[in-house]
Amino acid sequence: MPKPCLCCSPPTGAGTVRIDSGKNQLATAPDESKSSLRLFDFKPRSMLHVKQTRVERPRFPVIDMHTHLTWTANVRNGVSVGEEITVFAQPEDLLPVMDRKGIRTLVNLTGGTGAGLEQAIRTFDQAAPGRFLTLTEPSFGLFGEADYANRQADAIVHAHRAGARGLKLLKTLGLYLRERIDDGPLVAIDDRRFDPMWETCAALGLPVFMHVSDPEAFFLPTDAGNERYEELARHPDWSFYGPEFPSNAELIAARDRLIARHPNTTFALMHVGNGAENLAAVAACLERYPNTLVDISARIGELGRQPRTARRFFERFQDRILFGTDAVPSPWGDDVPQQLFGDALYEIYYRFLETDDEYFDYAPAETPPQGRWSIYGLDLPDAILRKVYHDNAARLLGLP
Repeated sequence: MPKPCLCCSPPTGAGTVRIDSGKNQLATAPDESKSSLRLFDFKPRSMLHVKQTRVERPRFPVIDMHTHLTWTANVRNGVSVGEEITVFAQPEDLLPVMDRKGIRTLVNLTGGTGAGLEQAIRTFDQAAPGRFLTLTEPSFGLFGEADYANRQADAIVHAHRAGARGLKLLKTLGLYLRERIDDGPLVAIDDRRFDPMWETCAALGLPVFMHVSDPEAFFLPTDAGNERYEELARHPDWSFYGPEFPSNAELIAARDRLIARHPNTTFALMHVGNGAENLAAVAACLERYPNTLVDISARIGELGRQPRTARRFFERFQDRILFGTDAVPSPWGDDVPQQLFGDALYEIYYRFLETDDEYFDYAPAETPPQGRWSIYGLDLPDAILRKVYHDNAARLLGLP
């Protein structure tokens, strides 16, 4: 007979400790000296011993479809107005990282309008042809004008002639723009005054890159039940909870009505359509509207904690997913490490897409900035990687 296992048996013989049989063996008195640790100071280190793969260069050239290299200098209550821009970096600051990380092209979404747009194109697109592409934005500063719809359409034509490769819409529509720009009722995403803008983009072959709504947690109370409590505590202006804002569902419904009304316009829905927590809903949108794509920018933290569901999503929509990071150069991006342009950011994205590594950080930060979890790699095959990294974007932008 094998000897019985005694690892879980009570001690016997000399040194036996007698315990009151009426006491719960699992109940212990808490260490009160440890109860005052702040969540902000809690920085646990994983004890898992698992494979760690460093991916310094991607398997295929990369087109990063979502970066911010410039920004409109004047903002009123979240609404960009005027043509003056702030330039975050120069090409010579960015190209060494691009060369090290296998990045063919950075797409600067927030190129501005008018003279600012022309400046952005000179600074990047013309200084390093093929390495940078710039998009324009709506001229929201003109919104109060009686002939705004026509003037906005004309501005898109001007931007196209100047060299803009598409139109970028921030979450201004639905959450910030009001009837008097920064005063009065909010303007709906599907407001018909913007119809000439969408139709002009369709006529010129300019894709529209839309940021509508935000993560679901941003529309809930910032309380102990909110999984993104720390992020919202650091960035309270990212919270859209309350009666002064539409709900997440209302914003998405307005977006879908807009897409349905303009079937000839191509809409790239940023941040996995701001629905990375609900990939079934994003899949339904892509199925319903063939004129849509998504990018993965700033959402690998969501995708990577549901790796099996996410991989099936990539397999199903491999021709309609764009690589993007939402990267912002330092020092402008220092406060959002999941977007900070640099080697570390790209290596995390490549690791997520190319490896089957388990339980690793989704941002180069001491504490996970979007929520306290880790992610798992998707280990995508080469055929899908090439489309996501490069070919889908090249097709969308008409690149060789």
